[in-house]
Amino acid sequence: MSVYDRIASLPVTIESVDRRRYVAATTSDFERTTTEFRLTGDGVVGRGEDVTYEAADHDALAGTDPIDIEGEWTIDELSRALDDIDLFAAAPPTREAFRNYRRWAVESAALDLGLRQAETSLGEYLGIEPEPVRFVVSTRLGDPPTADRVVALRDVDPTLEFKLDPTPDWPDDLFVTLRETGAVRVLDLKGYYEGTDVDVPADPDLYCDVLAAFADAVVEDGAFTPATRPFLEPQADRLSFDYPVDSVEALESLPVDPGYCNIKPSRFGTLESLFEAIEYCRVNDITMYGGGQFELASGRDAIQTLAALWYPAGPNDVAPRVFNDPAATPPYPRSPLKPSDDPRGLEF
Repeated sequence: MSVYDRIASLPVTIESVDRRRYVAATTSDFERTTTEFRLTGDGVVGRGEDVTYEAADHDALAGTDPIDIEGEWTIDELSRALDDIDLFAAAPPTREAFRNYRRWAVESAALDLGLRQAETSLGEYLGIEPEPVRFVVSTRLGDPPTADRVVALRDVDPTLEFKLDPTPDWPDDLFVTLRETGAVRVLDLKGYYEGTDVDVPADPDLYCDVLAAFADAVVEDGAFTPATRPFLEPQADRLSFDYPVDSVEALESLPVDPGYCNIKPSRFGTLESLFEAIEYCRVNDITMYGGGQFELASGRDAIQTLAALWYPAGPNDVAPRVFNDPAATPPYPRSPLKPSDDPRGLEF
């Protein structure tokens, strides 16, 4: 029986639907806005975070009434009902992918609530023991890019590992400094983004430099073009994909059979699609690791919980929120993160 089959019949009683908005500065020099859906029933609350990036989409949501999903459901019944509910009724989303982000928020809140009403956790319900979670710190390197933040964090904790976003303006000495730390585990080329603040062109020189300088690191989201394919294809066993992956069908259509996959639950939208993808990766020997999206509330717990259950040893981009807080000061949590001894719902 699949994971989704096992949770599909979990009952959940929803008596009210509320939302809470979060706003915070980040270490990546932008203000993050998210909305947490809060479903209440039987005296407990289930939470799920909408990590849609554009504040305008959260503004539009704030002006609407809560969605009408009160009642008694199973997880699968509620998911089927959501197929017919427009979660962006006030205005279309800035990007179509954000429909999945909001769908994940509602479905994960329902799962969190159902598990709490059953007085259990996801791991306990499935019979999977959570393990300590290895994490990497995802950080930008400034403009112009320097290794200062990496060096400063390593001075505090020499065991820290990193996920970085190379760009064509990285100077040669930056490659040398970062390589000498031995701490770079994932390099995100961001080759599939279009029309965002983080787009990076598919630069064959950059790709060649990254692959050569960090021979043991995972290389994520390299875009396949006639100029980059000769560099990328032979490295398939250490390539990973994130942005294009929102279903099993997307995994099956990748340009190579990758060695890794970045699992960001919000990209999949539904619980069913998420767990199908996790199972696909397990069956096809694709090493998984968790991806973060500057969550400000319960969403961070959820991605840490999933990592603890299915890919605790991966280079998980699920570091505690303090690493994204520009006002934070040491000491910082250390990797690996130990799960709670008595979690409930999707709590880590």
